[in-house]
Parts: sequence; structure tokens; C-alpha cells
Amino acid sequence: MKMDFSFKPAQVPLERAVTLKAEIELFNAEYCATLDRGNVEDWPMFFVQDALYRVTSRENADLNLPVGLVYAEGRDMMHDRAVAIARTQMYAPRYMLHLVTDVRVISEADNGDLEAEANFMLMQTLVEGPSTVHLVGNYFDTFTRVDGRLMLKERQVIFDTSILANDLVFPV
Repeated sequence: MKMDFSFKPAQVPLERAVTLKAEIELFNAEYCATLDRGNVEDWPMFFVQDALYRVTSRENADLNLPVGLVYAEGRDMMHDRAVAIARTQMYAPRYMLHLVTDVRVISEADNGDLEAEANFMLMQTLVEGPSTVHLVGNYFDTFTRVDGRLMLKERQVIFDTSILANDLVFPV
């Protein structure tokens, strides 16, 4: 599990980085569209079987604390979470909108794995309320290819606020 979230300059040649950035942006667009349309049960399919997904505060990340608000090792844990969210509905109806910007391709390993970062903002609209900024922060990702398709080996969601709404239900 990645624990160092300090700035790293990109190490990928410009022409290659442009191609990879476009591919990652398309991946993120599909990932976000799936979640924003409420298809949470499809969310685990963006990850390889033994992937890691963690949502944690900037404070915990800066202190190298592994604890996460959400922590899932493997697609099966993600699937269990997604099914519980989709079928339990113990929360107020809402619409979510993910905005992902400033994708940076940090490195490409010899085996083709990619390390990338992006900023995100998650907006939430309760059916009977105003739209609000729900969460902002960064994605720290490791991608791999399966049958030519990008998939996540690791997505660490580091959120910036120390005051978190107690209704963080959906994946980020």
C-alpha cells in the first residue's frame, strides 16, 4: 500500500504522458459516470481482483497512518460494500456528481503499471435540498492493464477536510 503522498515530478516523456493522460481521463469519466448514475454495484469492476481501495483524511495520510474511513482489500470487499449500499438504502435519496481534474501521469513501470494522480471534487444534491460540496481531495492511483484495458490496482482517496459529513456512503 502506498504511504508516501509527497509531490513527485512526472517521469514519463511528454508524448507518452499525453497519450496515457487521455486514457486515464477516459477511465475516470467512465468510473465517475457509473457512480453518478447510481450504478454502485458496477463500481468494483473498475478494479483488479486483489486491488486496494482506501478513503482517508489528509491528516492520516500525512502521518503515514494506514487507517481509512473506507478500506477495502480486494474486489470482493468492494462488492459487499456496493451491494449493501445499493440494496439497503438506509440514507436519504441523493444525486452525486464527481469532477476529476489535473490528471498527472507520474511513472510507467516496465510491466506497464502506471502511477497517476488527480484532483477530485464530489458534489452532492439531496433530493429535497441544495447542492453542496461533499468532499474534495486527490486520487493516488496505480493502474494496470487487463486484456488491454486500464484497471485499478490501487486507488487511495485522500480528502482535505478534517470536518467530514457523517453521510459518506457512496464510493468516491
